[in-house]
Amino acid sequence: MMTLEIARDVLGWCAVINAGLLLWWFLFFTLGHNWVYRLHGKWFNLSREKFDAIHYAGMGFFKMCIFVFNIVPYLALRIVM
Repeated sequence: MMTLEIARDVLGWCAVINAGLLLWWFLFFTLGHNWVYRLHGKWFNLSREKFDAIHYAGMGFFKMCIFVFNIVPYLALRIVM
């Protein structure tokens, strides 16, 4: 049976793991930008500006999802417990 403490811990670890994935995405994109662009250029016909905008929007969306679905519920459980 899942208690509130377990749910809180799960949300905390989910936030840590998702933040790590976001950091990995950011580092991979910034340090290997040309390689990633060339790799995706084989499959999709995107300008460099559009490619950057898509990744920027994706990282922003992922960050917002981490806050909404992991960090805010985690903090709410910390407040009530």
